[in-house]
Amino acid sequence: MLFTIRSNWALLLGIGLLMLGHGLQNTLLGVRASIEGFPTSVTGIVMSGYSIGFLVSAIVTPRLVAHVGHVRVFAAFTALASSAILAHALLLEPISWFVLRFLTGVCMSGAYVVAESWLNRAATNEDRGSLLSVYMLVQLTAWAGGQLLLNAADPGGFRLFIGVSVLLSIAVVPMLLTASPAPATAAARSFGLIRLYRSSPLGFVGMFGVGLSQGAFFAMGAVFAGKIGLDVAGISLFMALAIVGGVLLQWPVGRLSDRLDRRRVVTGTTILAGLATGIVVIAGTGTFPVVAAAFFLYGGMCLPMYALCIAHTNDNLDAEDMVGASGTLVLVVGIGMVLGPPLAAAAMDLQGPVGFASFFTIVHLGIGAFALYRMTRRASVPMADQGQHIYAPQPSPVAAALVQETAIGQQEAKEQTEIVQSPLASPAGQGYN
Repeated sequence: MLFTIRSNWALLLGIGLLMLGHGLQNTLLGVRASIEGFPTSVTGIVMSGYSIGFLVSAIVTPRLVAHVGHVRVFAAFTALASSAILAHALLLEPISWFVLRFLTGVCMSGAYVVAESWLNRAATNEDRGSLLSVYMLVQLTAWAGGQLLLNAADPGGFRLFIGVSVLLSIAVVPMLLTASPAPATAAARSFGLIRLYRSSPLGFVGMFGVGLSQGAFFAMGAVFAGKIGLDVAGISLFMALAIVGGVLLQWPVGRLSDRLDRRRVVTGTTILAGLATGIVVIAGTGTFPVVAAAFFLYGGMCLPMYALCIAHTNDNLDAEDMVGASGTLVLVVGIGMVLGPPLAAAAMDLQGPVGFASFFTIVHLGIGAFALYRMTRRASVPMADQGQHIYAPQPSPVAAALVQETAIGQQEAKEQTEIVQSPLASPAGQGYN
């Protein structure tokens, strides 16, 4: 593990700085939208612009990289993202913000694609799993830290926007000075949406639900926190607690999914997430400790679901299809991320702040109900054939492919071990033939 960190410290530092700026940016824009008096429904649509850009970038970035190379694409995207956040402070109206959020989604997703490609190039089959775990920890820690930076200045001013721009600009330096060679590009086999659903209905529906839930929370969480009366410190703490919940519970949830039928773990995790936010629906939003505890548990259950759904989907795929399916999984979660913010905003318009919690309760209990239904339609994958859970970072085409390649390597290693340990492979076994 330490060797992995030492070998890739520049890449991990650059990614950490990107996430620090990105984490602050999302929450800052939610708070500033409320200060500027944007209607909740309008804010939901504006914030969904990021996810639309995210999906477009998944298509555009590989083509750009093929034409001009990783270094130029990374530098161009981070420069544009750094400029876009400053433009938010100058153009304080929803249409401009939607366009800027779209541009930011294209740039940030593209920057992560390039950074993760570099990480994948630097990893070997032996340390790829460890590198993924470190990468995920760096991402989530920096993301939580970005929420707390909201307290560094007044969200109604310019300083925090400048701070995000500085962080994104500095992130370029360690990335561009790394000694690791730029990775080669390779096209993955296509894997259609219908084929993905038929291969793993629960994986498909779970991924879509994860996109709805996480897209809504990180786009509209600051708006919700402001509407229940929290000040800037309270908003930053509220957002950070959900991420910390994901950091702390990611490992035990993953370990549990390696020891039990993974469908049951997915079912239990999503139901617990729904019940956690259901507490807020019943108790109301008047008591901050209750709200904070509920969304801490929500984050602890919801954030690991991305990796759980990938692992469950892999359990129903052949090794040669895993990398091709990774892009389709990202498409499914990305569509959910586009729809989540405006739907959560509509729920708040209908019910007030408590509608925010109602949205997550409906989404996660809906996934749980579908999971229970699927258990009646198909037998579970035998434990011996169930792949190992892999800690997955935020959705992106390369990160998903990196997870899939790790799963393939683990599956091949397991098969090789079984061959070596088979009686037919030993001299004694050969004597029985």
